[in-house]
Amino acid sequence: MQEGDQIITSSNEAPQAPETGTQDTAPVQEDLAAVVAALASEKDKLAAEKGELQERFLRRQAEFENFRKRARREREEYLEFAGADTMTALLPILDDFERALQVACADAEYVRGIELIYQRLMDVMKKMGLEPLQAAGRKFDPNLHHAVDRVQSEEAEEDTVLDEMQRGYNYKGRLLRPSMVRVTYKG
Repeated sequence: MQEGDQIITSSNEAPQAPETGTQDTAPVQEDLAAVVAALASEKDKLAAEKGELQERFLRRQAEFENFRKRARREREEYLEFAGADTMTALLPILDDFERALQVACADAEYVRGIELIYQRLMDVMKKMGLEPLQAAGRKFDPNLHHAVDRVQSEEAEEDTVLDEMQRGYNYKGRLLRPSMVRVTYKG
């Protein structure tokens, strides 16, 4: 047969349509099902990854907020108690003034001058947050007092501070230096 020749068929036979049967569509449907399954798997994987990343992000955000709060609190604390070192350095000067005021002196004007200087220094330090501890006559507290001597006494109750050898101080509510005290005991 040459080009252009036609095959004549009998009129009883119907022309046949090209085959689109189940054999050709089955592999295509299987391929589509595999692609859909792969895409669904990828979607689930990406959703899980997104959830994990979102959780990590929220956790990091909370950690950062906690860090900011902690840093702010530490900075405020530092600023509040930055003067503690200065106060500690000035305490021996207060002690020297107190000892100087206990010594008898014939010159009343000199004594008055020392008292004024001491009072001025003490007022400034109180304004900055220094608070002297009162120990004499009180019950011994190891958190506030440093016992350097125990004295037998029948008049005072046991573990009572008999006298103060060196004054203790609080700075803005915190113990800066404990009082050095002499404590009683019953014999």
